[in-house]
This record gives sequence, C-alpha cells and structure tokens, in this order.
Amino acid sequence: MDFDFTDEQKRFREEVQDFLKSELEQGSFDPRQNSMGRGFSQEFSRKMARKGWIGLTWPKEYGGQGRSYMDRLILMEEMLRAQAPIAFHFLTDRQVGPALIHFGSEELKREFLPRIIEAEISFCLCFSEPDAGSDLASVRTTAVEEGDYYLVNGQKLWTSMGHRADYGWLLAKTNPDSNLPDHKTLSEFILDMKAPGVTVQPLINIAEVHSFNEVFLDDVRIPKKYLVGKQDKGFDQIMEQVVYERAGIERLMQNYTVREHLLEYVKTTKKNGKYLWEDPTIRNVISTLETEFNIGRLLCYSVAWTIDQGKVPNYEASVCKVFCTQYEKRLSDIATQIMGLYGQLLPGSKWAPYDGVAAESYLWSPSYTLQGGTVEILKNIIALRGLKLQTK
Repeated sequence: MDFDFTDEQKRFREEVQDFLKSELEQGSFDPRQNSMGRGFSQEFSRKMARKGWIGLTWPKEYGGQGRSYMDRLILMEEMLRAQAPIAFHFLTDRQVGPALIHFGSEELKREFLPRIIEAEISFCLCFSEPDAGSDLASVRTTAVEEGDYYLVNGQKLWTSMGHRADYGWLLAKTNPDSNLPDHKTLSEFILDMKAPGVTVQPLINIAEVHSFNEVFLDDVRIPKKYLVGKQDKGFDQIMEQVVYERAGIERLMQNYTVREHLLEYVKTTKKNGKYLWEDPTIRNVISTLETEFNIGRLLCYSVAWTIDQGKVPNYEASVCKVFCTQYEKRLSDIATQIMGLYGQLLPGSKWAPYDGVAAESYLWSPSYTLQGGTVEILKNIIALRGLKLQTK
C-alpha cells in the first residue's frame, strides 16, 4: 500500500485548508460552538456547495464530482479538524444521496439530488425506536398501503437533528401482518418532517444539549412515489448504507479538539513545580493515545481505499468503527482525569479549561460506541463476516 497522497490530493487538502482559514478569519463560524458535530449552518453548507464539496464522490450524471472516497476523507478530515459547521448537509451527503443513487427511482433522484447538492434541504435518519436500535429488524412503525399513499403510524427515537431537518429517511414495516421474518417486511421512505401527523419532541441529553429527538407518527400519509427502492427490501438496502455510515473518519475525530487541548494542557500546566509532561505516567498515557489515534487514522484511510477499489467494506468498516469510537471514549476519560476537578466543569464556567470541552466530551462519550451500531454488534460482524466464525 502506498501511504502517500498524490500531488492532486495534496493540493486539494491545501485548498480546503485555505478555505477554512479564510472562513475563520472572516468569523463565519466559531469552532467552540461546533464541538461534537453540532454545528448546523445552511449558509456554511451552501458555501461548500458552491465549491462542489457536497456530493463529492457522487457520479457526475447526478451532479456530483465523481471523485474518490480518499478525496472525501481528506475533505472531512480538514472539516473536523477545524470544527466546521457541517451538520446541515452531513447525513444527507454521507448516506441519503448515495442511497437515492443506488435505490431511488429516477423521479426521486431528479426531485432530491439537485437540492441536496445545492444545500437546499437537509435530512435526518428515522431508524431507531424505543425497542429497536442496533436490532433494526425489530422496527414496529407501520406503513400500510391506502390508495395512493402509505399510512404511517409509530414512534422513532434518538433522531439527531430531527427538529431542524426538512425530511426524514424513514424505515417502517410494510407487511406487518405477514408471517415473514421481520427483516423481510421493512421498507424505506422519504418523510416530509412538516407533514400532518408528524410530531417532534426534544430529548435533552446528559450534556444538556438538544440534539436528539423523539418523532411520533400518527396517520401520516406518505405518497407512494416516496417509497425508496423495493417494498419489503428496506432492511437489505440499509445494511448496505450503514457500511458507509460506520466507516467515516468522523468516528475518530468528532471530539478532535479534546486531543489538541489535552496536548497543550500537559505542555503548559505545572503541578508541584513541574510540567505535567514531566510525569512519566502522563507521558505514557499521552503516547498511548497518540499511537491509537494514528492507528485509527490508518484504518479510516484503509476503508476509503477499499471503497475506491470497488469493494463494500463491511468487515473493514466494523473494525474501523470499533477501534476509533473506543479510542474517542478513552480520550474523553483520560482528558478529564488529567485536568482533574477543573476538567469536570462544563462550558460557561470561567474556571473550565478550554471552555469545558473535556467535560462535555466525557458526557457525550457513551454515545460514541452506540450510534451507528454498538461495539457488540460490530464485533459480531467482525467475527461472523470477517473471520468466518460460524457453522455452515
């Protein structure tokens, strides 16, 4: 494997860095407000759209740039490093657009892909439910055919940005009364989040941030043209889509600023007359974190390379996410330990180091290993699909 980037890729990274430097100098975003991927700015997304950076890997016939996943990794790495506000288009660009390209009708592609690429609309993912998270086959929301519509009833949970999104990417049971296995009764839909019968209720997380939501669906009518792909094939479609959700470098860098601030803290802070870095125990743990960060980065590069070879990185993406999200969790834990009692102070306290980024990350960290598939589920994928630890 060649561990170097091409000259074109190096120039692209410099272009992205220059863009971000200019935006920061103009004050168009504040990195401190965008930690944990919360930065939601349609204006910033539109600037990226004008650069052609939304739909970067999509085929040109659908308005994309037709560039490699390695190029997209470079773009995402720099955006996350700068803590840019990309949440408006992030899920739509990463999952919804590619899913429409692979499974959507030509009518849906014409209606939605241009608006996605221009950052006109945003999507949330309406998958999880109170009794169905990692086990998506257990979804109980129903979509029953009624004339030219599907009548939808049910509840979704942990819907990130559901209170801001224009549309939802919905998974529902379209054959609720059949004797078929659960995973053969599910379908995917595009849901208008402003449609009658859709109610969005906030879920305030432990960090006192409104990011998640409950979504209640009461006799919501979805036109049949908004069925994505084939009826009852939604589970198979999603299993292909989540590979790309699990593989991105955001699984390594969604709290990147914690790493940077921790390194600065141990370099500049004294205890008992000595800098923290002079303590061999702290040097050991910081060095271990740095080793893990670089391993995770290479795993992300490897997944991007695998996709660029035309392969579906099912096993590789699971390895990547398991390692990277557990690194992020350890990073948050160690940062709060090294910063001591001050490291437990939340944003807003004048005594909080780096405006409380360590404490905030620590409170978010349980979700790192849950979202997009739990560590336990992914380890099963590694064992069964990667290592073939199953009977035939």
